[in-house]
Amino acid sequence: MNTRRYSQAVVLALCTFLVGPVAAKQKQGHSVDLDIAKIEQLTGLKGTLDKAENVFKVSQPRSDLNVTVAGVKMIPAMGLTSWAAFKPAGRQVMVMGDLVLQEDQINPVLSTALDNGIEVTALHNHFLWDTPKVMFMHIGGTGDSEKLAIAVGRLFEAIQSTAGSKSAVPSASVDAVKTSLDPKAIESIIGAPVEKTGDVYKVTIGRTTKMAGHEAGKAMGVNTWAVFAGSNEQASVDGDFAMRESELQGVLKALRTAGINITAIHNHMSGETPSIVFLHYWGTGPANDLAKGVKSALDAQKAATPKARKKT
Repeated sequence: MNTRRYSQAVVLALCTFLVGPVAAKQKQGHSVDLDIAKIEQLTGLKGTLDKAENVFKVSQPRSDLNVTVAGVKMIPAMGLTSWAAFKPAGRQVMVMGDLVLQEDQINPVLSTALDNGIEVTALHNHFLWDTPKVMFMHIGGTGDSEKLAIAVGRLFEAIQSTAGSKSAVPSASVDAVKTSLDPKAIESIIGAPVEKTGDVYKVTIGRTTKMAGHEAGKAMGVNTWAVFAGSNEQASVDGDFAMRESELQGVLKALRTAGINITAIHNHMSGETPSIVFLHYWGTGPANDLAKGVKSALDAQKAATPKARKKT
């Protein structure tokens, strides 16, 4: 090979080596880089970088809690650490996390998440026989890195500001066995039949999904329900929303706006199509106000899946 042809071959090889990765990156789409210092600044927390997965995780051990599980003194390393992990997702960043909360912290922190564009994806216990009781709220979101970091920072601020709260356990003067509220008013507000169940009144609205190719509906437990007890002036409502995943955030916002507390978010089944999420709730107040709160959540649910409502 003469010198000129050899030089051309070298140049071609270099171009292939340099341009190839760039072309591949362009094909995959530009990916943002994590600004670790900025995330720490905006969240107010120190973190660690997992280089293998390109994930930056900030955490806050709940060392302020004095929790025992079946007599065992728990420390943060045993699962009592709140955290949030950030990872590039194309031109955006995704965040996932798990927050360790006492009962009276759950709904203030949950509202903070929703108000700042963070999704709440689960709420449940990780232990049995824990004293005091602790619950775990799972969060997620995708978007601008700085906005997500600011939102996560506000969540951790809300945890700190509500930690060690001495607020009394909520109570209401409701005697379920002496229920006297007007079920017709509730039926009119919600727009669904109200049935007397023992001493209280219940609304049940069915959904459908498929398990192993077979339909499962209202009678199999795939339903949204609300039980009302007490008087017109002072009542309680508790129940369960059966939702598609796309409906969850709207229902959460509607219930919290109405002052109704969220008590659990989890699955009741596995392998069903479409996937159904269940949300449990509790509230007290005038019966009609509670009914309006439930109705607003039903409306939010309907708005999230307008095409699917005819079948589910």
